[in-house]
Amino acid sequence: QVQLVESGGGLVQPGGSLRLSCAASGSDDSTNSMGWYRQAPGNQREFAAAITSEGTTTYSNSVKGRFTISRDNARDTVYLQMSTLKPEDTAVYYCFFYSGTFGQLWGQGTQVTVSS
Repeated sequence: QVQLVESGGGLVQPGGSLRLSCAASGSDDSTNSMGWYRQAPGNQREFAAAITSEGTTTYSNSVKGRFTISRDNARDTVYLQMSTLKPEDTAVYYCFFYSGTFGQLWGQGTQVTVSS
């Protein structure tokens, strides 16, 4: 059973930065994708960024150029460096793990609030 543990959320002022982390445990499937979705109050969950185990990255238009996703395969950990944050980035950020063996799995979510 794969478990995802997220950390790094919090309150930040507009224009500030935060880094989210998500550590996966319990998987020996080295071919996978990890990344982040986010869900603002009253909205559907939306894709933010993803990275494959080979390092290929994908971003939504709303975060491209401001967020950077990276991963440490030795630690099975994915990071989301968020910069130039805006109030509209306020959401619960959910880490995901996808592989052919385990399918799509989700973390518990971490709150990011951008407010002055």
